[in-house]
Amino acid sequence: MSKLLNVSSSPHVRDQVTSQNLMLDVAIAMIPATAYGVYQFGVKAALVLLVSILSCVLSEYVFETLMGKPVTVSDGSALVTGMILGLNMPPAIPLWMPFLGGVFAIIVVKQLYGGLGQNFMNPALAARCFLLISFAGPMTTFTYNDAVVSPTPLAAFKAGQSVDVAAMFIGKIPGTIGEVSVIALLIGAAYLIARKVISIRIPAAYLITFSLFVFVFGQHDLMYVLTHLCGGGIIFGAFFMATDYVTSPVTTKGQIYFGILLGVLTGLFRLFGGSAEGVSYAIIISNILVPLIEKISLPKAFGKEGK
Repeated sequence: MSKLLNVSSSPHVRDQVTSQNLMLDVAIAMIPATAYGVYQFGVKAALVLLVSILSCVLSEYVFETLMGKPVTVSDGSALVTGMILGLNMPPAIPLWMPFLGGVFAIIVVKQLYGGLGQNFMNPALAARCFLLISFAGPMTTFTYNDAVVSPTPLAAFKAGQSVDVAAMFIGKIPGTIGEVSVIALLIGAAYLIARKVISIRIPAAYLITFSLFVFVFGQHDLMYVLTHLCGGGIIFGAFFMATDYVTSPVTTKGQIYFGILLGVLTGLFRLFGGSAEGVSYAIIISNILVPLIEKISLPKAFGKEGK
């Protein structure tokens, strides 16, 4: 009988999936949005993305080398952070800003808290919020067809102007490099779900809650809801940022609560706040509340009575 059993220390359930595999899948999933962003905005968008990625990778390598820590650049997390940060940038932004954002994301938000798996908020979004607060002008100035266009369609919509929802869905609009094409984002999201990199729970709870919120507290109109869903980076946030393993709940109920909180916060910021967007701040605030969400959603151990 002993020959049939192999007793070893935990964990007993093992998988071939590694952090590197997961990060590679996430990077692949962002290729459609990246390709469309470069197609839409040209070389300047490609340069912003390149600088953002190089900044994140170099920051991680230099910091870990100087601190005498194992260099983890090969796990791909810095690459993904750089891509997300770059895709959240306006295409005409000065190149030193995404570079600064990359340094902030990796060193301040990730490495100073212990590296991959220890950061309490999404590094790329934290860097974007840092840049938005510090350099509001360049971060909210967008271009389209080589012309400076200040408001995005969502900002124009909030101001009472009419917008083209079909153009927003396709991506023929001004905005950040990666948020403009809903089609490209959904292709990447489908890849992540098919590869089982992410669960549909957080994005579904987020988007359904948000849709109900803007329908009830905004206008009781389907096109009104669709306009909000196609603008402001909510699709990008729901599938690529809110689902970050490190900064989202691990419990099933917790993920649903997390998505609901995201939907409510985004709706509050958009309808009652001064910003037309709100996704970044909603995710950052929800990241901070993840420990509380996991505490109230943790399943009880078998045989333990609830109090």
